[in-house]
Amino acid sequence: MTGLNITRRQTVAGFLASSLASGPSLAALRSADGIAAIDLWPTGAPGAPAIMPVEMEIPRSPSGPVDDTAFVHVTKPCLYRCDPEDLGVTPNGASILLIPGGGYVRVAIGQGGRALLKAFAAKGYASFMLKYRLPGDRWQAGPDAPLQDAQRAMQVIIAEATTRGRNPARIAVWGGSAGGHLACRLASVQQLITPLQTLQIKAKAVLLLYPVNLLSGPYAHAGSVNELSKGLTKKTPLADYSAEAVIGPNMPPVFLTHALDDKVVPVENSLSLYSKLRAHRIPSEMHLIENGGHGFGWTQADGTAAAWPEQALAFLQRHGV
Repeated sequence: MTGLNITRRQTVAGFLASSLASGPSLAALRSADGIAAIDLWPTGAPGAPAIMPVEMEIPRSPSGPVDDTAFVHVTKPCLYRCDPEDLGVTPNGASILLIPGGGYVRVAIGQGGRALLKAFAAKGYASFMLKYRLPGDRWQAGPDAPLQDAQRAMQVIIAEATTRGRNPARIAVWGGSAGGHLACRLASVQQLITPLQTLQIKAKAVLLLYPVNLLSGPYAHAGSVNELSKGLTKKTPLADYSAEAVIGPNMPPVFLTHALDDKVVPVENSLSLYSKLRAHRIPSEMHLIENGGHGFGWTQADGTAAAWPEQALAFLQRHGV
């Protein structure tokens, strides 16, 4: 694929628009961690708005750790990569694309994202995390701008797999919260909307954690609804952008997990999505936990192992990833 800038050890400094006043920037932390970056659009992301927003990396909370950050007004989408070899682990030949959430108003990579990258790499997966454009920033693709970046990311990962001895057919997608919404749409929408269409995209399996799905009714995530609505035209109803609206026979196997006490994205989002998967006879598995809230990661708040990673890894192995 021409135009791809894929190097073994790119630094991430060029992708960040700001540094944190309270300490070292996430760029410095990532480069020290051995986490590389790949620019998705070396000549610029397509369909730029008339007034280009200013990308910034900001703390997720005023009192949080210095490296727990998120990106707002993304203008330079990229993939952050961690290879198993960097951790002294034998690669298993598969890859995984991680899509973080943030309610489509930000991309919350930060501390948890770095931990997730390393955790999957430690299991043998070439791990990639997506920093994607946001629908409220008036890109020409509107609410499909994040999907455009996700499809491009899959093209890059497939291209990397074919040149680095990995199996391009063994690619999983993980998505959390609004990232789960985007991951579901990526896996189920087969029509390419990226300017470069030289490679088809196909995920082998999908892992969805507390995904945004419903865009109307009492269980909709209001923040995602608001941001997705900003780029809509009258010809495209918002309902068409729910995660479950695009599920069809081409959907790969799906793993779902959600906490019953999630007050940010109610569990009904996953329940409805699972029902739709069942209706289409898509191989799927759902795990509901009593307590966990929203945004739980590889480990629980007390540092002990969460249940979902081993369940998800077993699911991936059963489905050939």
